[in-house]
Amino acid sequence: MTRPAYDKEITALLVIDPYNDFISEGGKVWGRIRAVAEANDCVPHMLQVLSAAREAKLRVFYAMHRRYRPGDYETWKYIAPVQKSAWANRTFEYGTWGGEVHPGFEPRPGEIVAVEHWCSSGFANTDLDLQLKKHGIQQLIIMGLIAHTCLESTVRFAAELGYGVTVVRDATADYSDKEMHAALEVNIPRYASHIVTAQEIVDLLSSAQGVELGSS
Repeated sequence: MTRPAYDKEITALLVIDPYNDFISEGGKVWGRIRAVAEANDCVPHMLQVLSAAREAKLRVFYAMHRRYRPGDYETWKYIAPVQKSAWANRTFEYGTWGGEVHPGFEPRPGEIVAVEHWCSSGFANTDLDLQLKKHGIQQLIIMGLIAHTCLESTVRFAAELGYGVTVVRDATADYSDKEMHAALEVNIPRYASHIVTAQEIVDLLSSAQGVELGSS
């Protein structure tokens, strides 16, 4: 079977939640994902893929979680457990170090930061789909945090909207190997057409020839 290829003109890198609270020493969530993140070199791989995408002139989009602000949830009638956790811990609090982007991931001029999402999907109640369509994007390379929540939810939503999806398996992390397995081996393969390594993506993007994806 011929391996499907993607066109750089219609493909973008989507970076999910590279906040200090997730991937920096001292971040509120870092202690919970550190073992998995360090085992697969998640942060270096994310930086590697981001650098390769920029070098290849791919468009880069960011799907960022809502940065907690006082008053966000107090009057809500229904609050999902994940939102209750954000409220209790003030995760990614606006105006604090934890709510800033990890060094090296700062969006550059021309890169698109979508409206912050409130729960897990980078698409739900944001302008991400609009921004992607306005820029002619049809295929996404997705990486970021956390595998079984925001990454998986965004991948599912992207597939529902008709995007071709590639997930970078060693450019994400989770609370445990069990949750990583559930996301990358059980759930995401139902929605992502390809699940590849950071090195595979880098090699593809650095190729002078047409970009071709291997099988998932």
